[in-house]
Amino acid sequence: MKTLSSETVYEGKVFDVRRDRVADGGVEYDRDIVVHSGSCVIVAVYPDNSVALVRQYRHAAEKHLLELPAGTLEAGEDALTGAKRELEEEIGVTAKTWKKLCEFYVSPGFLTEKMYVYLATDLTETAQRLEADEILTVERIPLQNAILMSREGQIEDAKTMLGIFFAASSLEQK
Repeated sequence: MKTLSSETVYEGKVFDVRRDRVADGGVEYDRDIVVHSGSCVIVAVYPDNSVALVRQYRHAAEKHLLELPAGTLEAGEDALTGAKRELEEEIGVTAKTWKKLCEFYVSPGFLTEKMYVYLATDLTETAQRLEADEILTVERIPLQNAILMSREGQIEDAKTMLGIFFAASSLEQK
């Protein structure tokens, strides 16, 4: 596979779009790629085994969704550094103990975004530092309830389901 040409066709606040001309096995074709710097996802688990989730409106889904706290990484930012920043900004806590649960491409057919999922424990309350466009409420839900809600379709966000299942598995192994 060889990239013959690449052109940025859109520059946005959160992502850019580029059009690549590629050659593969003698066949040439165009691919539109959404370029994203990556993101971090945090499963913050309290001593009572509840997990912090945020409820916020997602315009693409046209409804409020219950999700794990997450955020876009700044250009060149280490994923753990971003996770620590996002946890305090969105939930208003810091964590003493961090464990990377997994990393994955969101939709590699057209999107460069990679998500890094962390388990955060030994939490200390601080204060939220929401950005102007972050309108959300924090909900603490027992981890086992969050698993059930994922299975029953009450949690519809893929990163949240994956994070909850990985965290539950990791905590069972302790």
